Amino acid sequence: MTSSQEEANQFINEALRIINHAQESNVLLRLMGGFAIRIHCPKHDYLYDKLGRKPAYDLDLVAYTKSRPQIKKIFIDLGYAPMASMALMFATGRNRQIYTDEAHNRSVDVFFDRLEMCHTIEFKNRLELDNPTISLSDLLLQKLQICKINEKDIKDMIILLREHEIGDVEKETVNLRYIAKLLSTDWGFWYTVTLNLNKVKEFLGEYAQAITSEDQKDVADKIARMLKALEDEPKSLTWKMRAKIGTSKRWYTEVEELVR
Repeated sequence: MTSSQEEANQFINEALRIINHAQESNVLLRLMGGFAIRIHCPKHDYLYDKLGRKPAYDLDLVAYTKSRPQIKKIFIDLGYAPMASMALMFATGRNRQIYTDEAHNRSVDVFFDRLEMCHTIEFKNRLELDNPTISLSDLLLQKLQICKINEKDIKDMIILLREHEIGDVEKETVNLRYIAKLLSTDWGFWYTVTLNLNKVKEFLGEYAQAITSEDQKDVADKIARMLKALEDEPKSLTWKMRAKIGTSKRWYTEVEELVR
């Protein structure tokens, strides 16, 4: 096992410790982000080293707002301290809290009900779909909603798509039917997702030394299927009206990285 894998496992084990402790208090917490994708990709875990994907240094979790009163106690019990300041509240809003474990140099973001970044992903009635992470569909959308996407996110999506099939169910599958219907009502989100899927496809060639031609073809074919499904899905009137305006008006929310 490489040092990168060991480091990633430490964070994943900590996420599981938090989620299991919350479950003992009947609080539903789910993991998001790169570590969640890694949990779902055991067969292609080796691609993290081949692609040079270094682990992050924080955890992202999501819960329902109804659990907010219990969340603080759960984290304090586990040795975390809440970050609280007027500046932080202004930056994060009411739908996000941050907890730190200075002894182990760790921080945890907890989102409530939704992820509000470049685009908004709603989790109502969706956290029960998988465990200990959010669904694969939502994990992919979490990456695809980033307007100024970087290579680590592209690498995560390549590994996720290489590991999993796309279809019309949720269990260990990217639910393309769900994604297509969701984006058919929001042109801005649809536009960002299609841009990013094409970027992932372009980057496959950049990683020709790291991944096989079979890997490249598999991911490229899945992206092609996704792009076709997004194009073919009937669009709402709101989508069509916003599409006429196009990129002459900003179609996403500007997000500044929060410095902890």
